Amino acid sequence: MEIRQLQYFLTVAEELHFRRAAERLHIVQSAVSQQVRRLERELGVDLFDRSTRAVRLTEAGRRLLPHAREILAAQARARTAMDELRGETAATLRLGTSDGLGDRLEAVLAGFARLAPLAQLELVTAPQADRLRAVRSGELDATLLRGERPETGLELLPLWQDTLFAAIPARHDLAVRGEIDLAELAGLPLRLATPERNPALHELMLRCCREAGFEPLLGPAFTTAQDTLATIGFGKPSWTVFYAAHARQLPVPGVVFRPLRNPTPVLRTFLAVRPDPPRAELRALIESCHEVE
Repeated sequence: MEIRQLQYFLTVAEELHFRRAAERLHIVQSAVSQQVRRLERELGVDLFDRSTRAVRLTEAGRRLLPHAREILAAQARARTAMDELRGETAATLRLGTSDGLGDRLEAVLAGFARLAPLAQLELVTAPQADRLRAVRSGELDATLLRGERPETGLELLPLWQDTLFAAIPARHDLAVRGEIDLAELAGLPLRLATPERNPALHELMLRCCREAGFEPLLGPAFTTAQDTLATIGFGKPSWTVFYAAHARQLPVPGVVFRPLRNPTPVLRTFLAVRPDPPRAELRALIESCHEVE
């Protein structure tokens, strides 16, 4: 029993006329008659009483009718579900993110919702190297990336810049300053994410410290914001850096955040994408990123 045969049977049952059924199906009448005959032979019953003046359902035809409708309705529902899934997949964008984006991520999400109201944006957090690999493979459509670096097979679109603030113990003498010269922190251990976790930030801070005239004393690696700040606030004195947008959202007991100068560390954020022509949803994401200052 084929879906096509049930469709032909149902159309004839509704029209009670082979020619009109064929017209509805946009095929020749002989094809309709042939498929209905094949269905009757397979089932071993006559489904229609045929005469020169009328076509009527037999008892077998009347019993088959609700089952045929149910099967064809189920087929239609299955097709609709698959169409919806295709549409959802096509309109879902996967974006790699990282910590410390602050209000900027919310602005990107709001802009994307305005520019692509029917699309969905799925956020994926993972180490930077994993996110870049996922963009190359197509698992991610794009990722936000701090710091410019050569990336084979990817295009880096420049976005906003982040100024870095120092996080220091509130009990430290420098905490009363509105700004801190970087060289004044030379005696405190600096807690940074490892080069594997955040190569751009690690390299930037080493370069800025050397420009300020000292080699930084590296303390234990930055782990999580909560643990690192708790240790800075109440443990052995040390310091770390946070992106300004993130620092403004982190009032932490025992810790103060202060702008740095001479030099002021600044890190640019990029959107890493494949160089292929972007689909409409990705264009909307790129535009929403460029709108953020």
